[in-house]
Amino acid sequence: MENVRAHLYIKGKVQGVFFRQSMKEIAVRYGVRGWVRNRSDGRTVEAVLEGPRDAVAKVIEWAKVGPPGARVEEVEVDWEEYKGEFQDFRILPTV
Repeated sequence: MENVRAHLYIKGKVQGVFFRQSMKEIAVRYGVRGWVRNRSDGRTVEAVLEGPRDAVAKVIEWAKVGPPGARVEEVEVDWEEYKGEFQDFRILPTV
């Protein structure tokens, strides 16, 4: 299975609804590594996902809906070169 890397920007009502924790749980379930964090604009969550293409695709599909309480308006996905730099999936501080 081919490994891929995706850089996501998820916009809408995605902060204050447990989006990051929920994404971490979904990513771990599918064996995806990387990170997720809030952006300081108050309406964007950013994430980098690495893993098998089908697993990353499942996390991206989940991100289009998010957890209960979220209202996702847009998910921008930038495909990047796979680096294999992550050992796990983490929640990073807001930037």
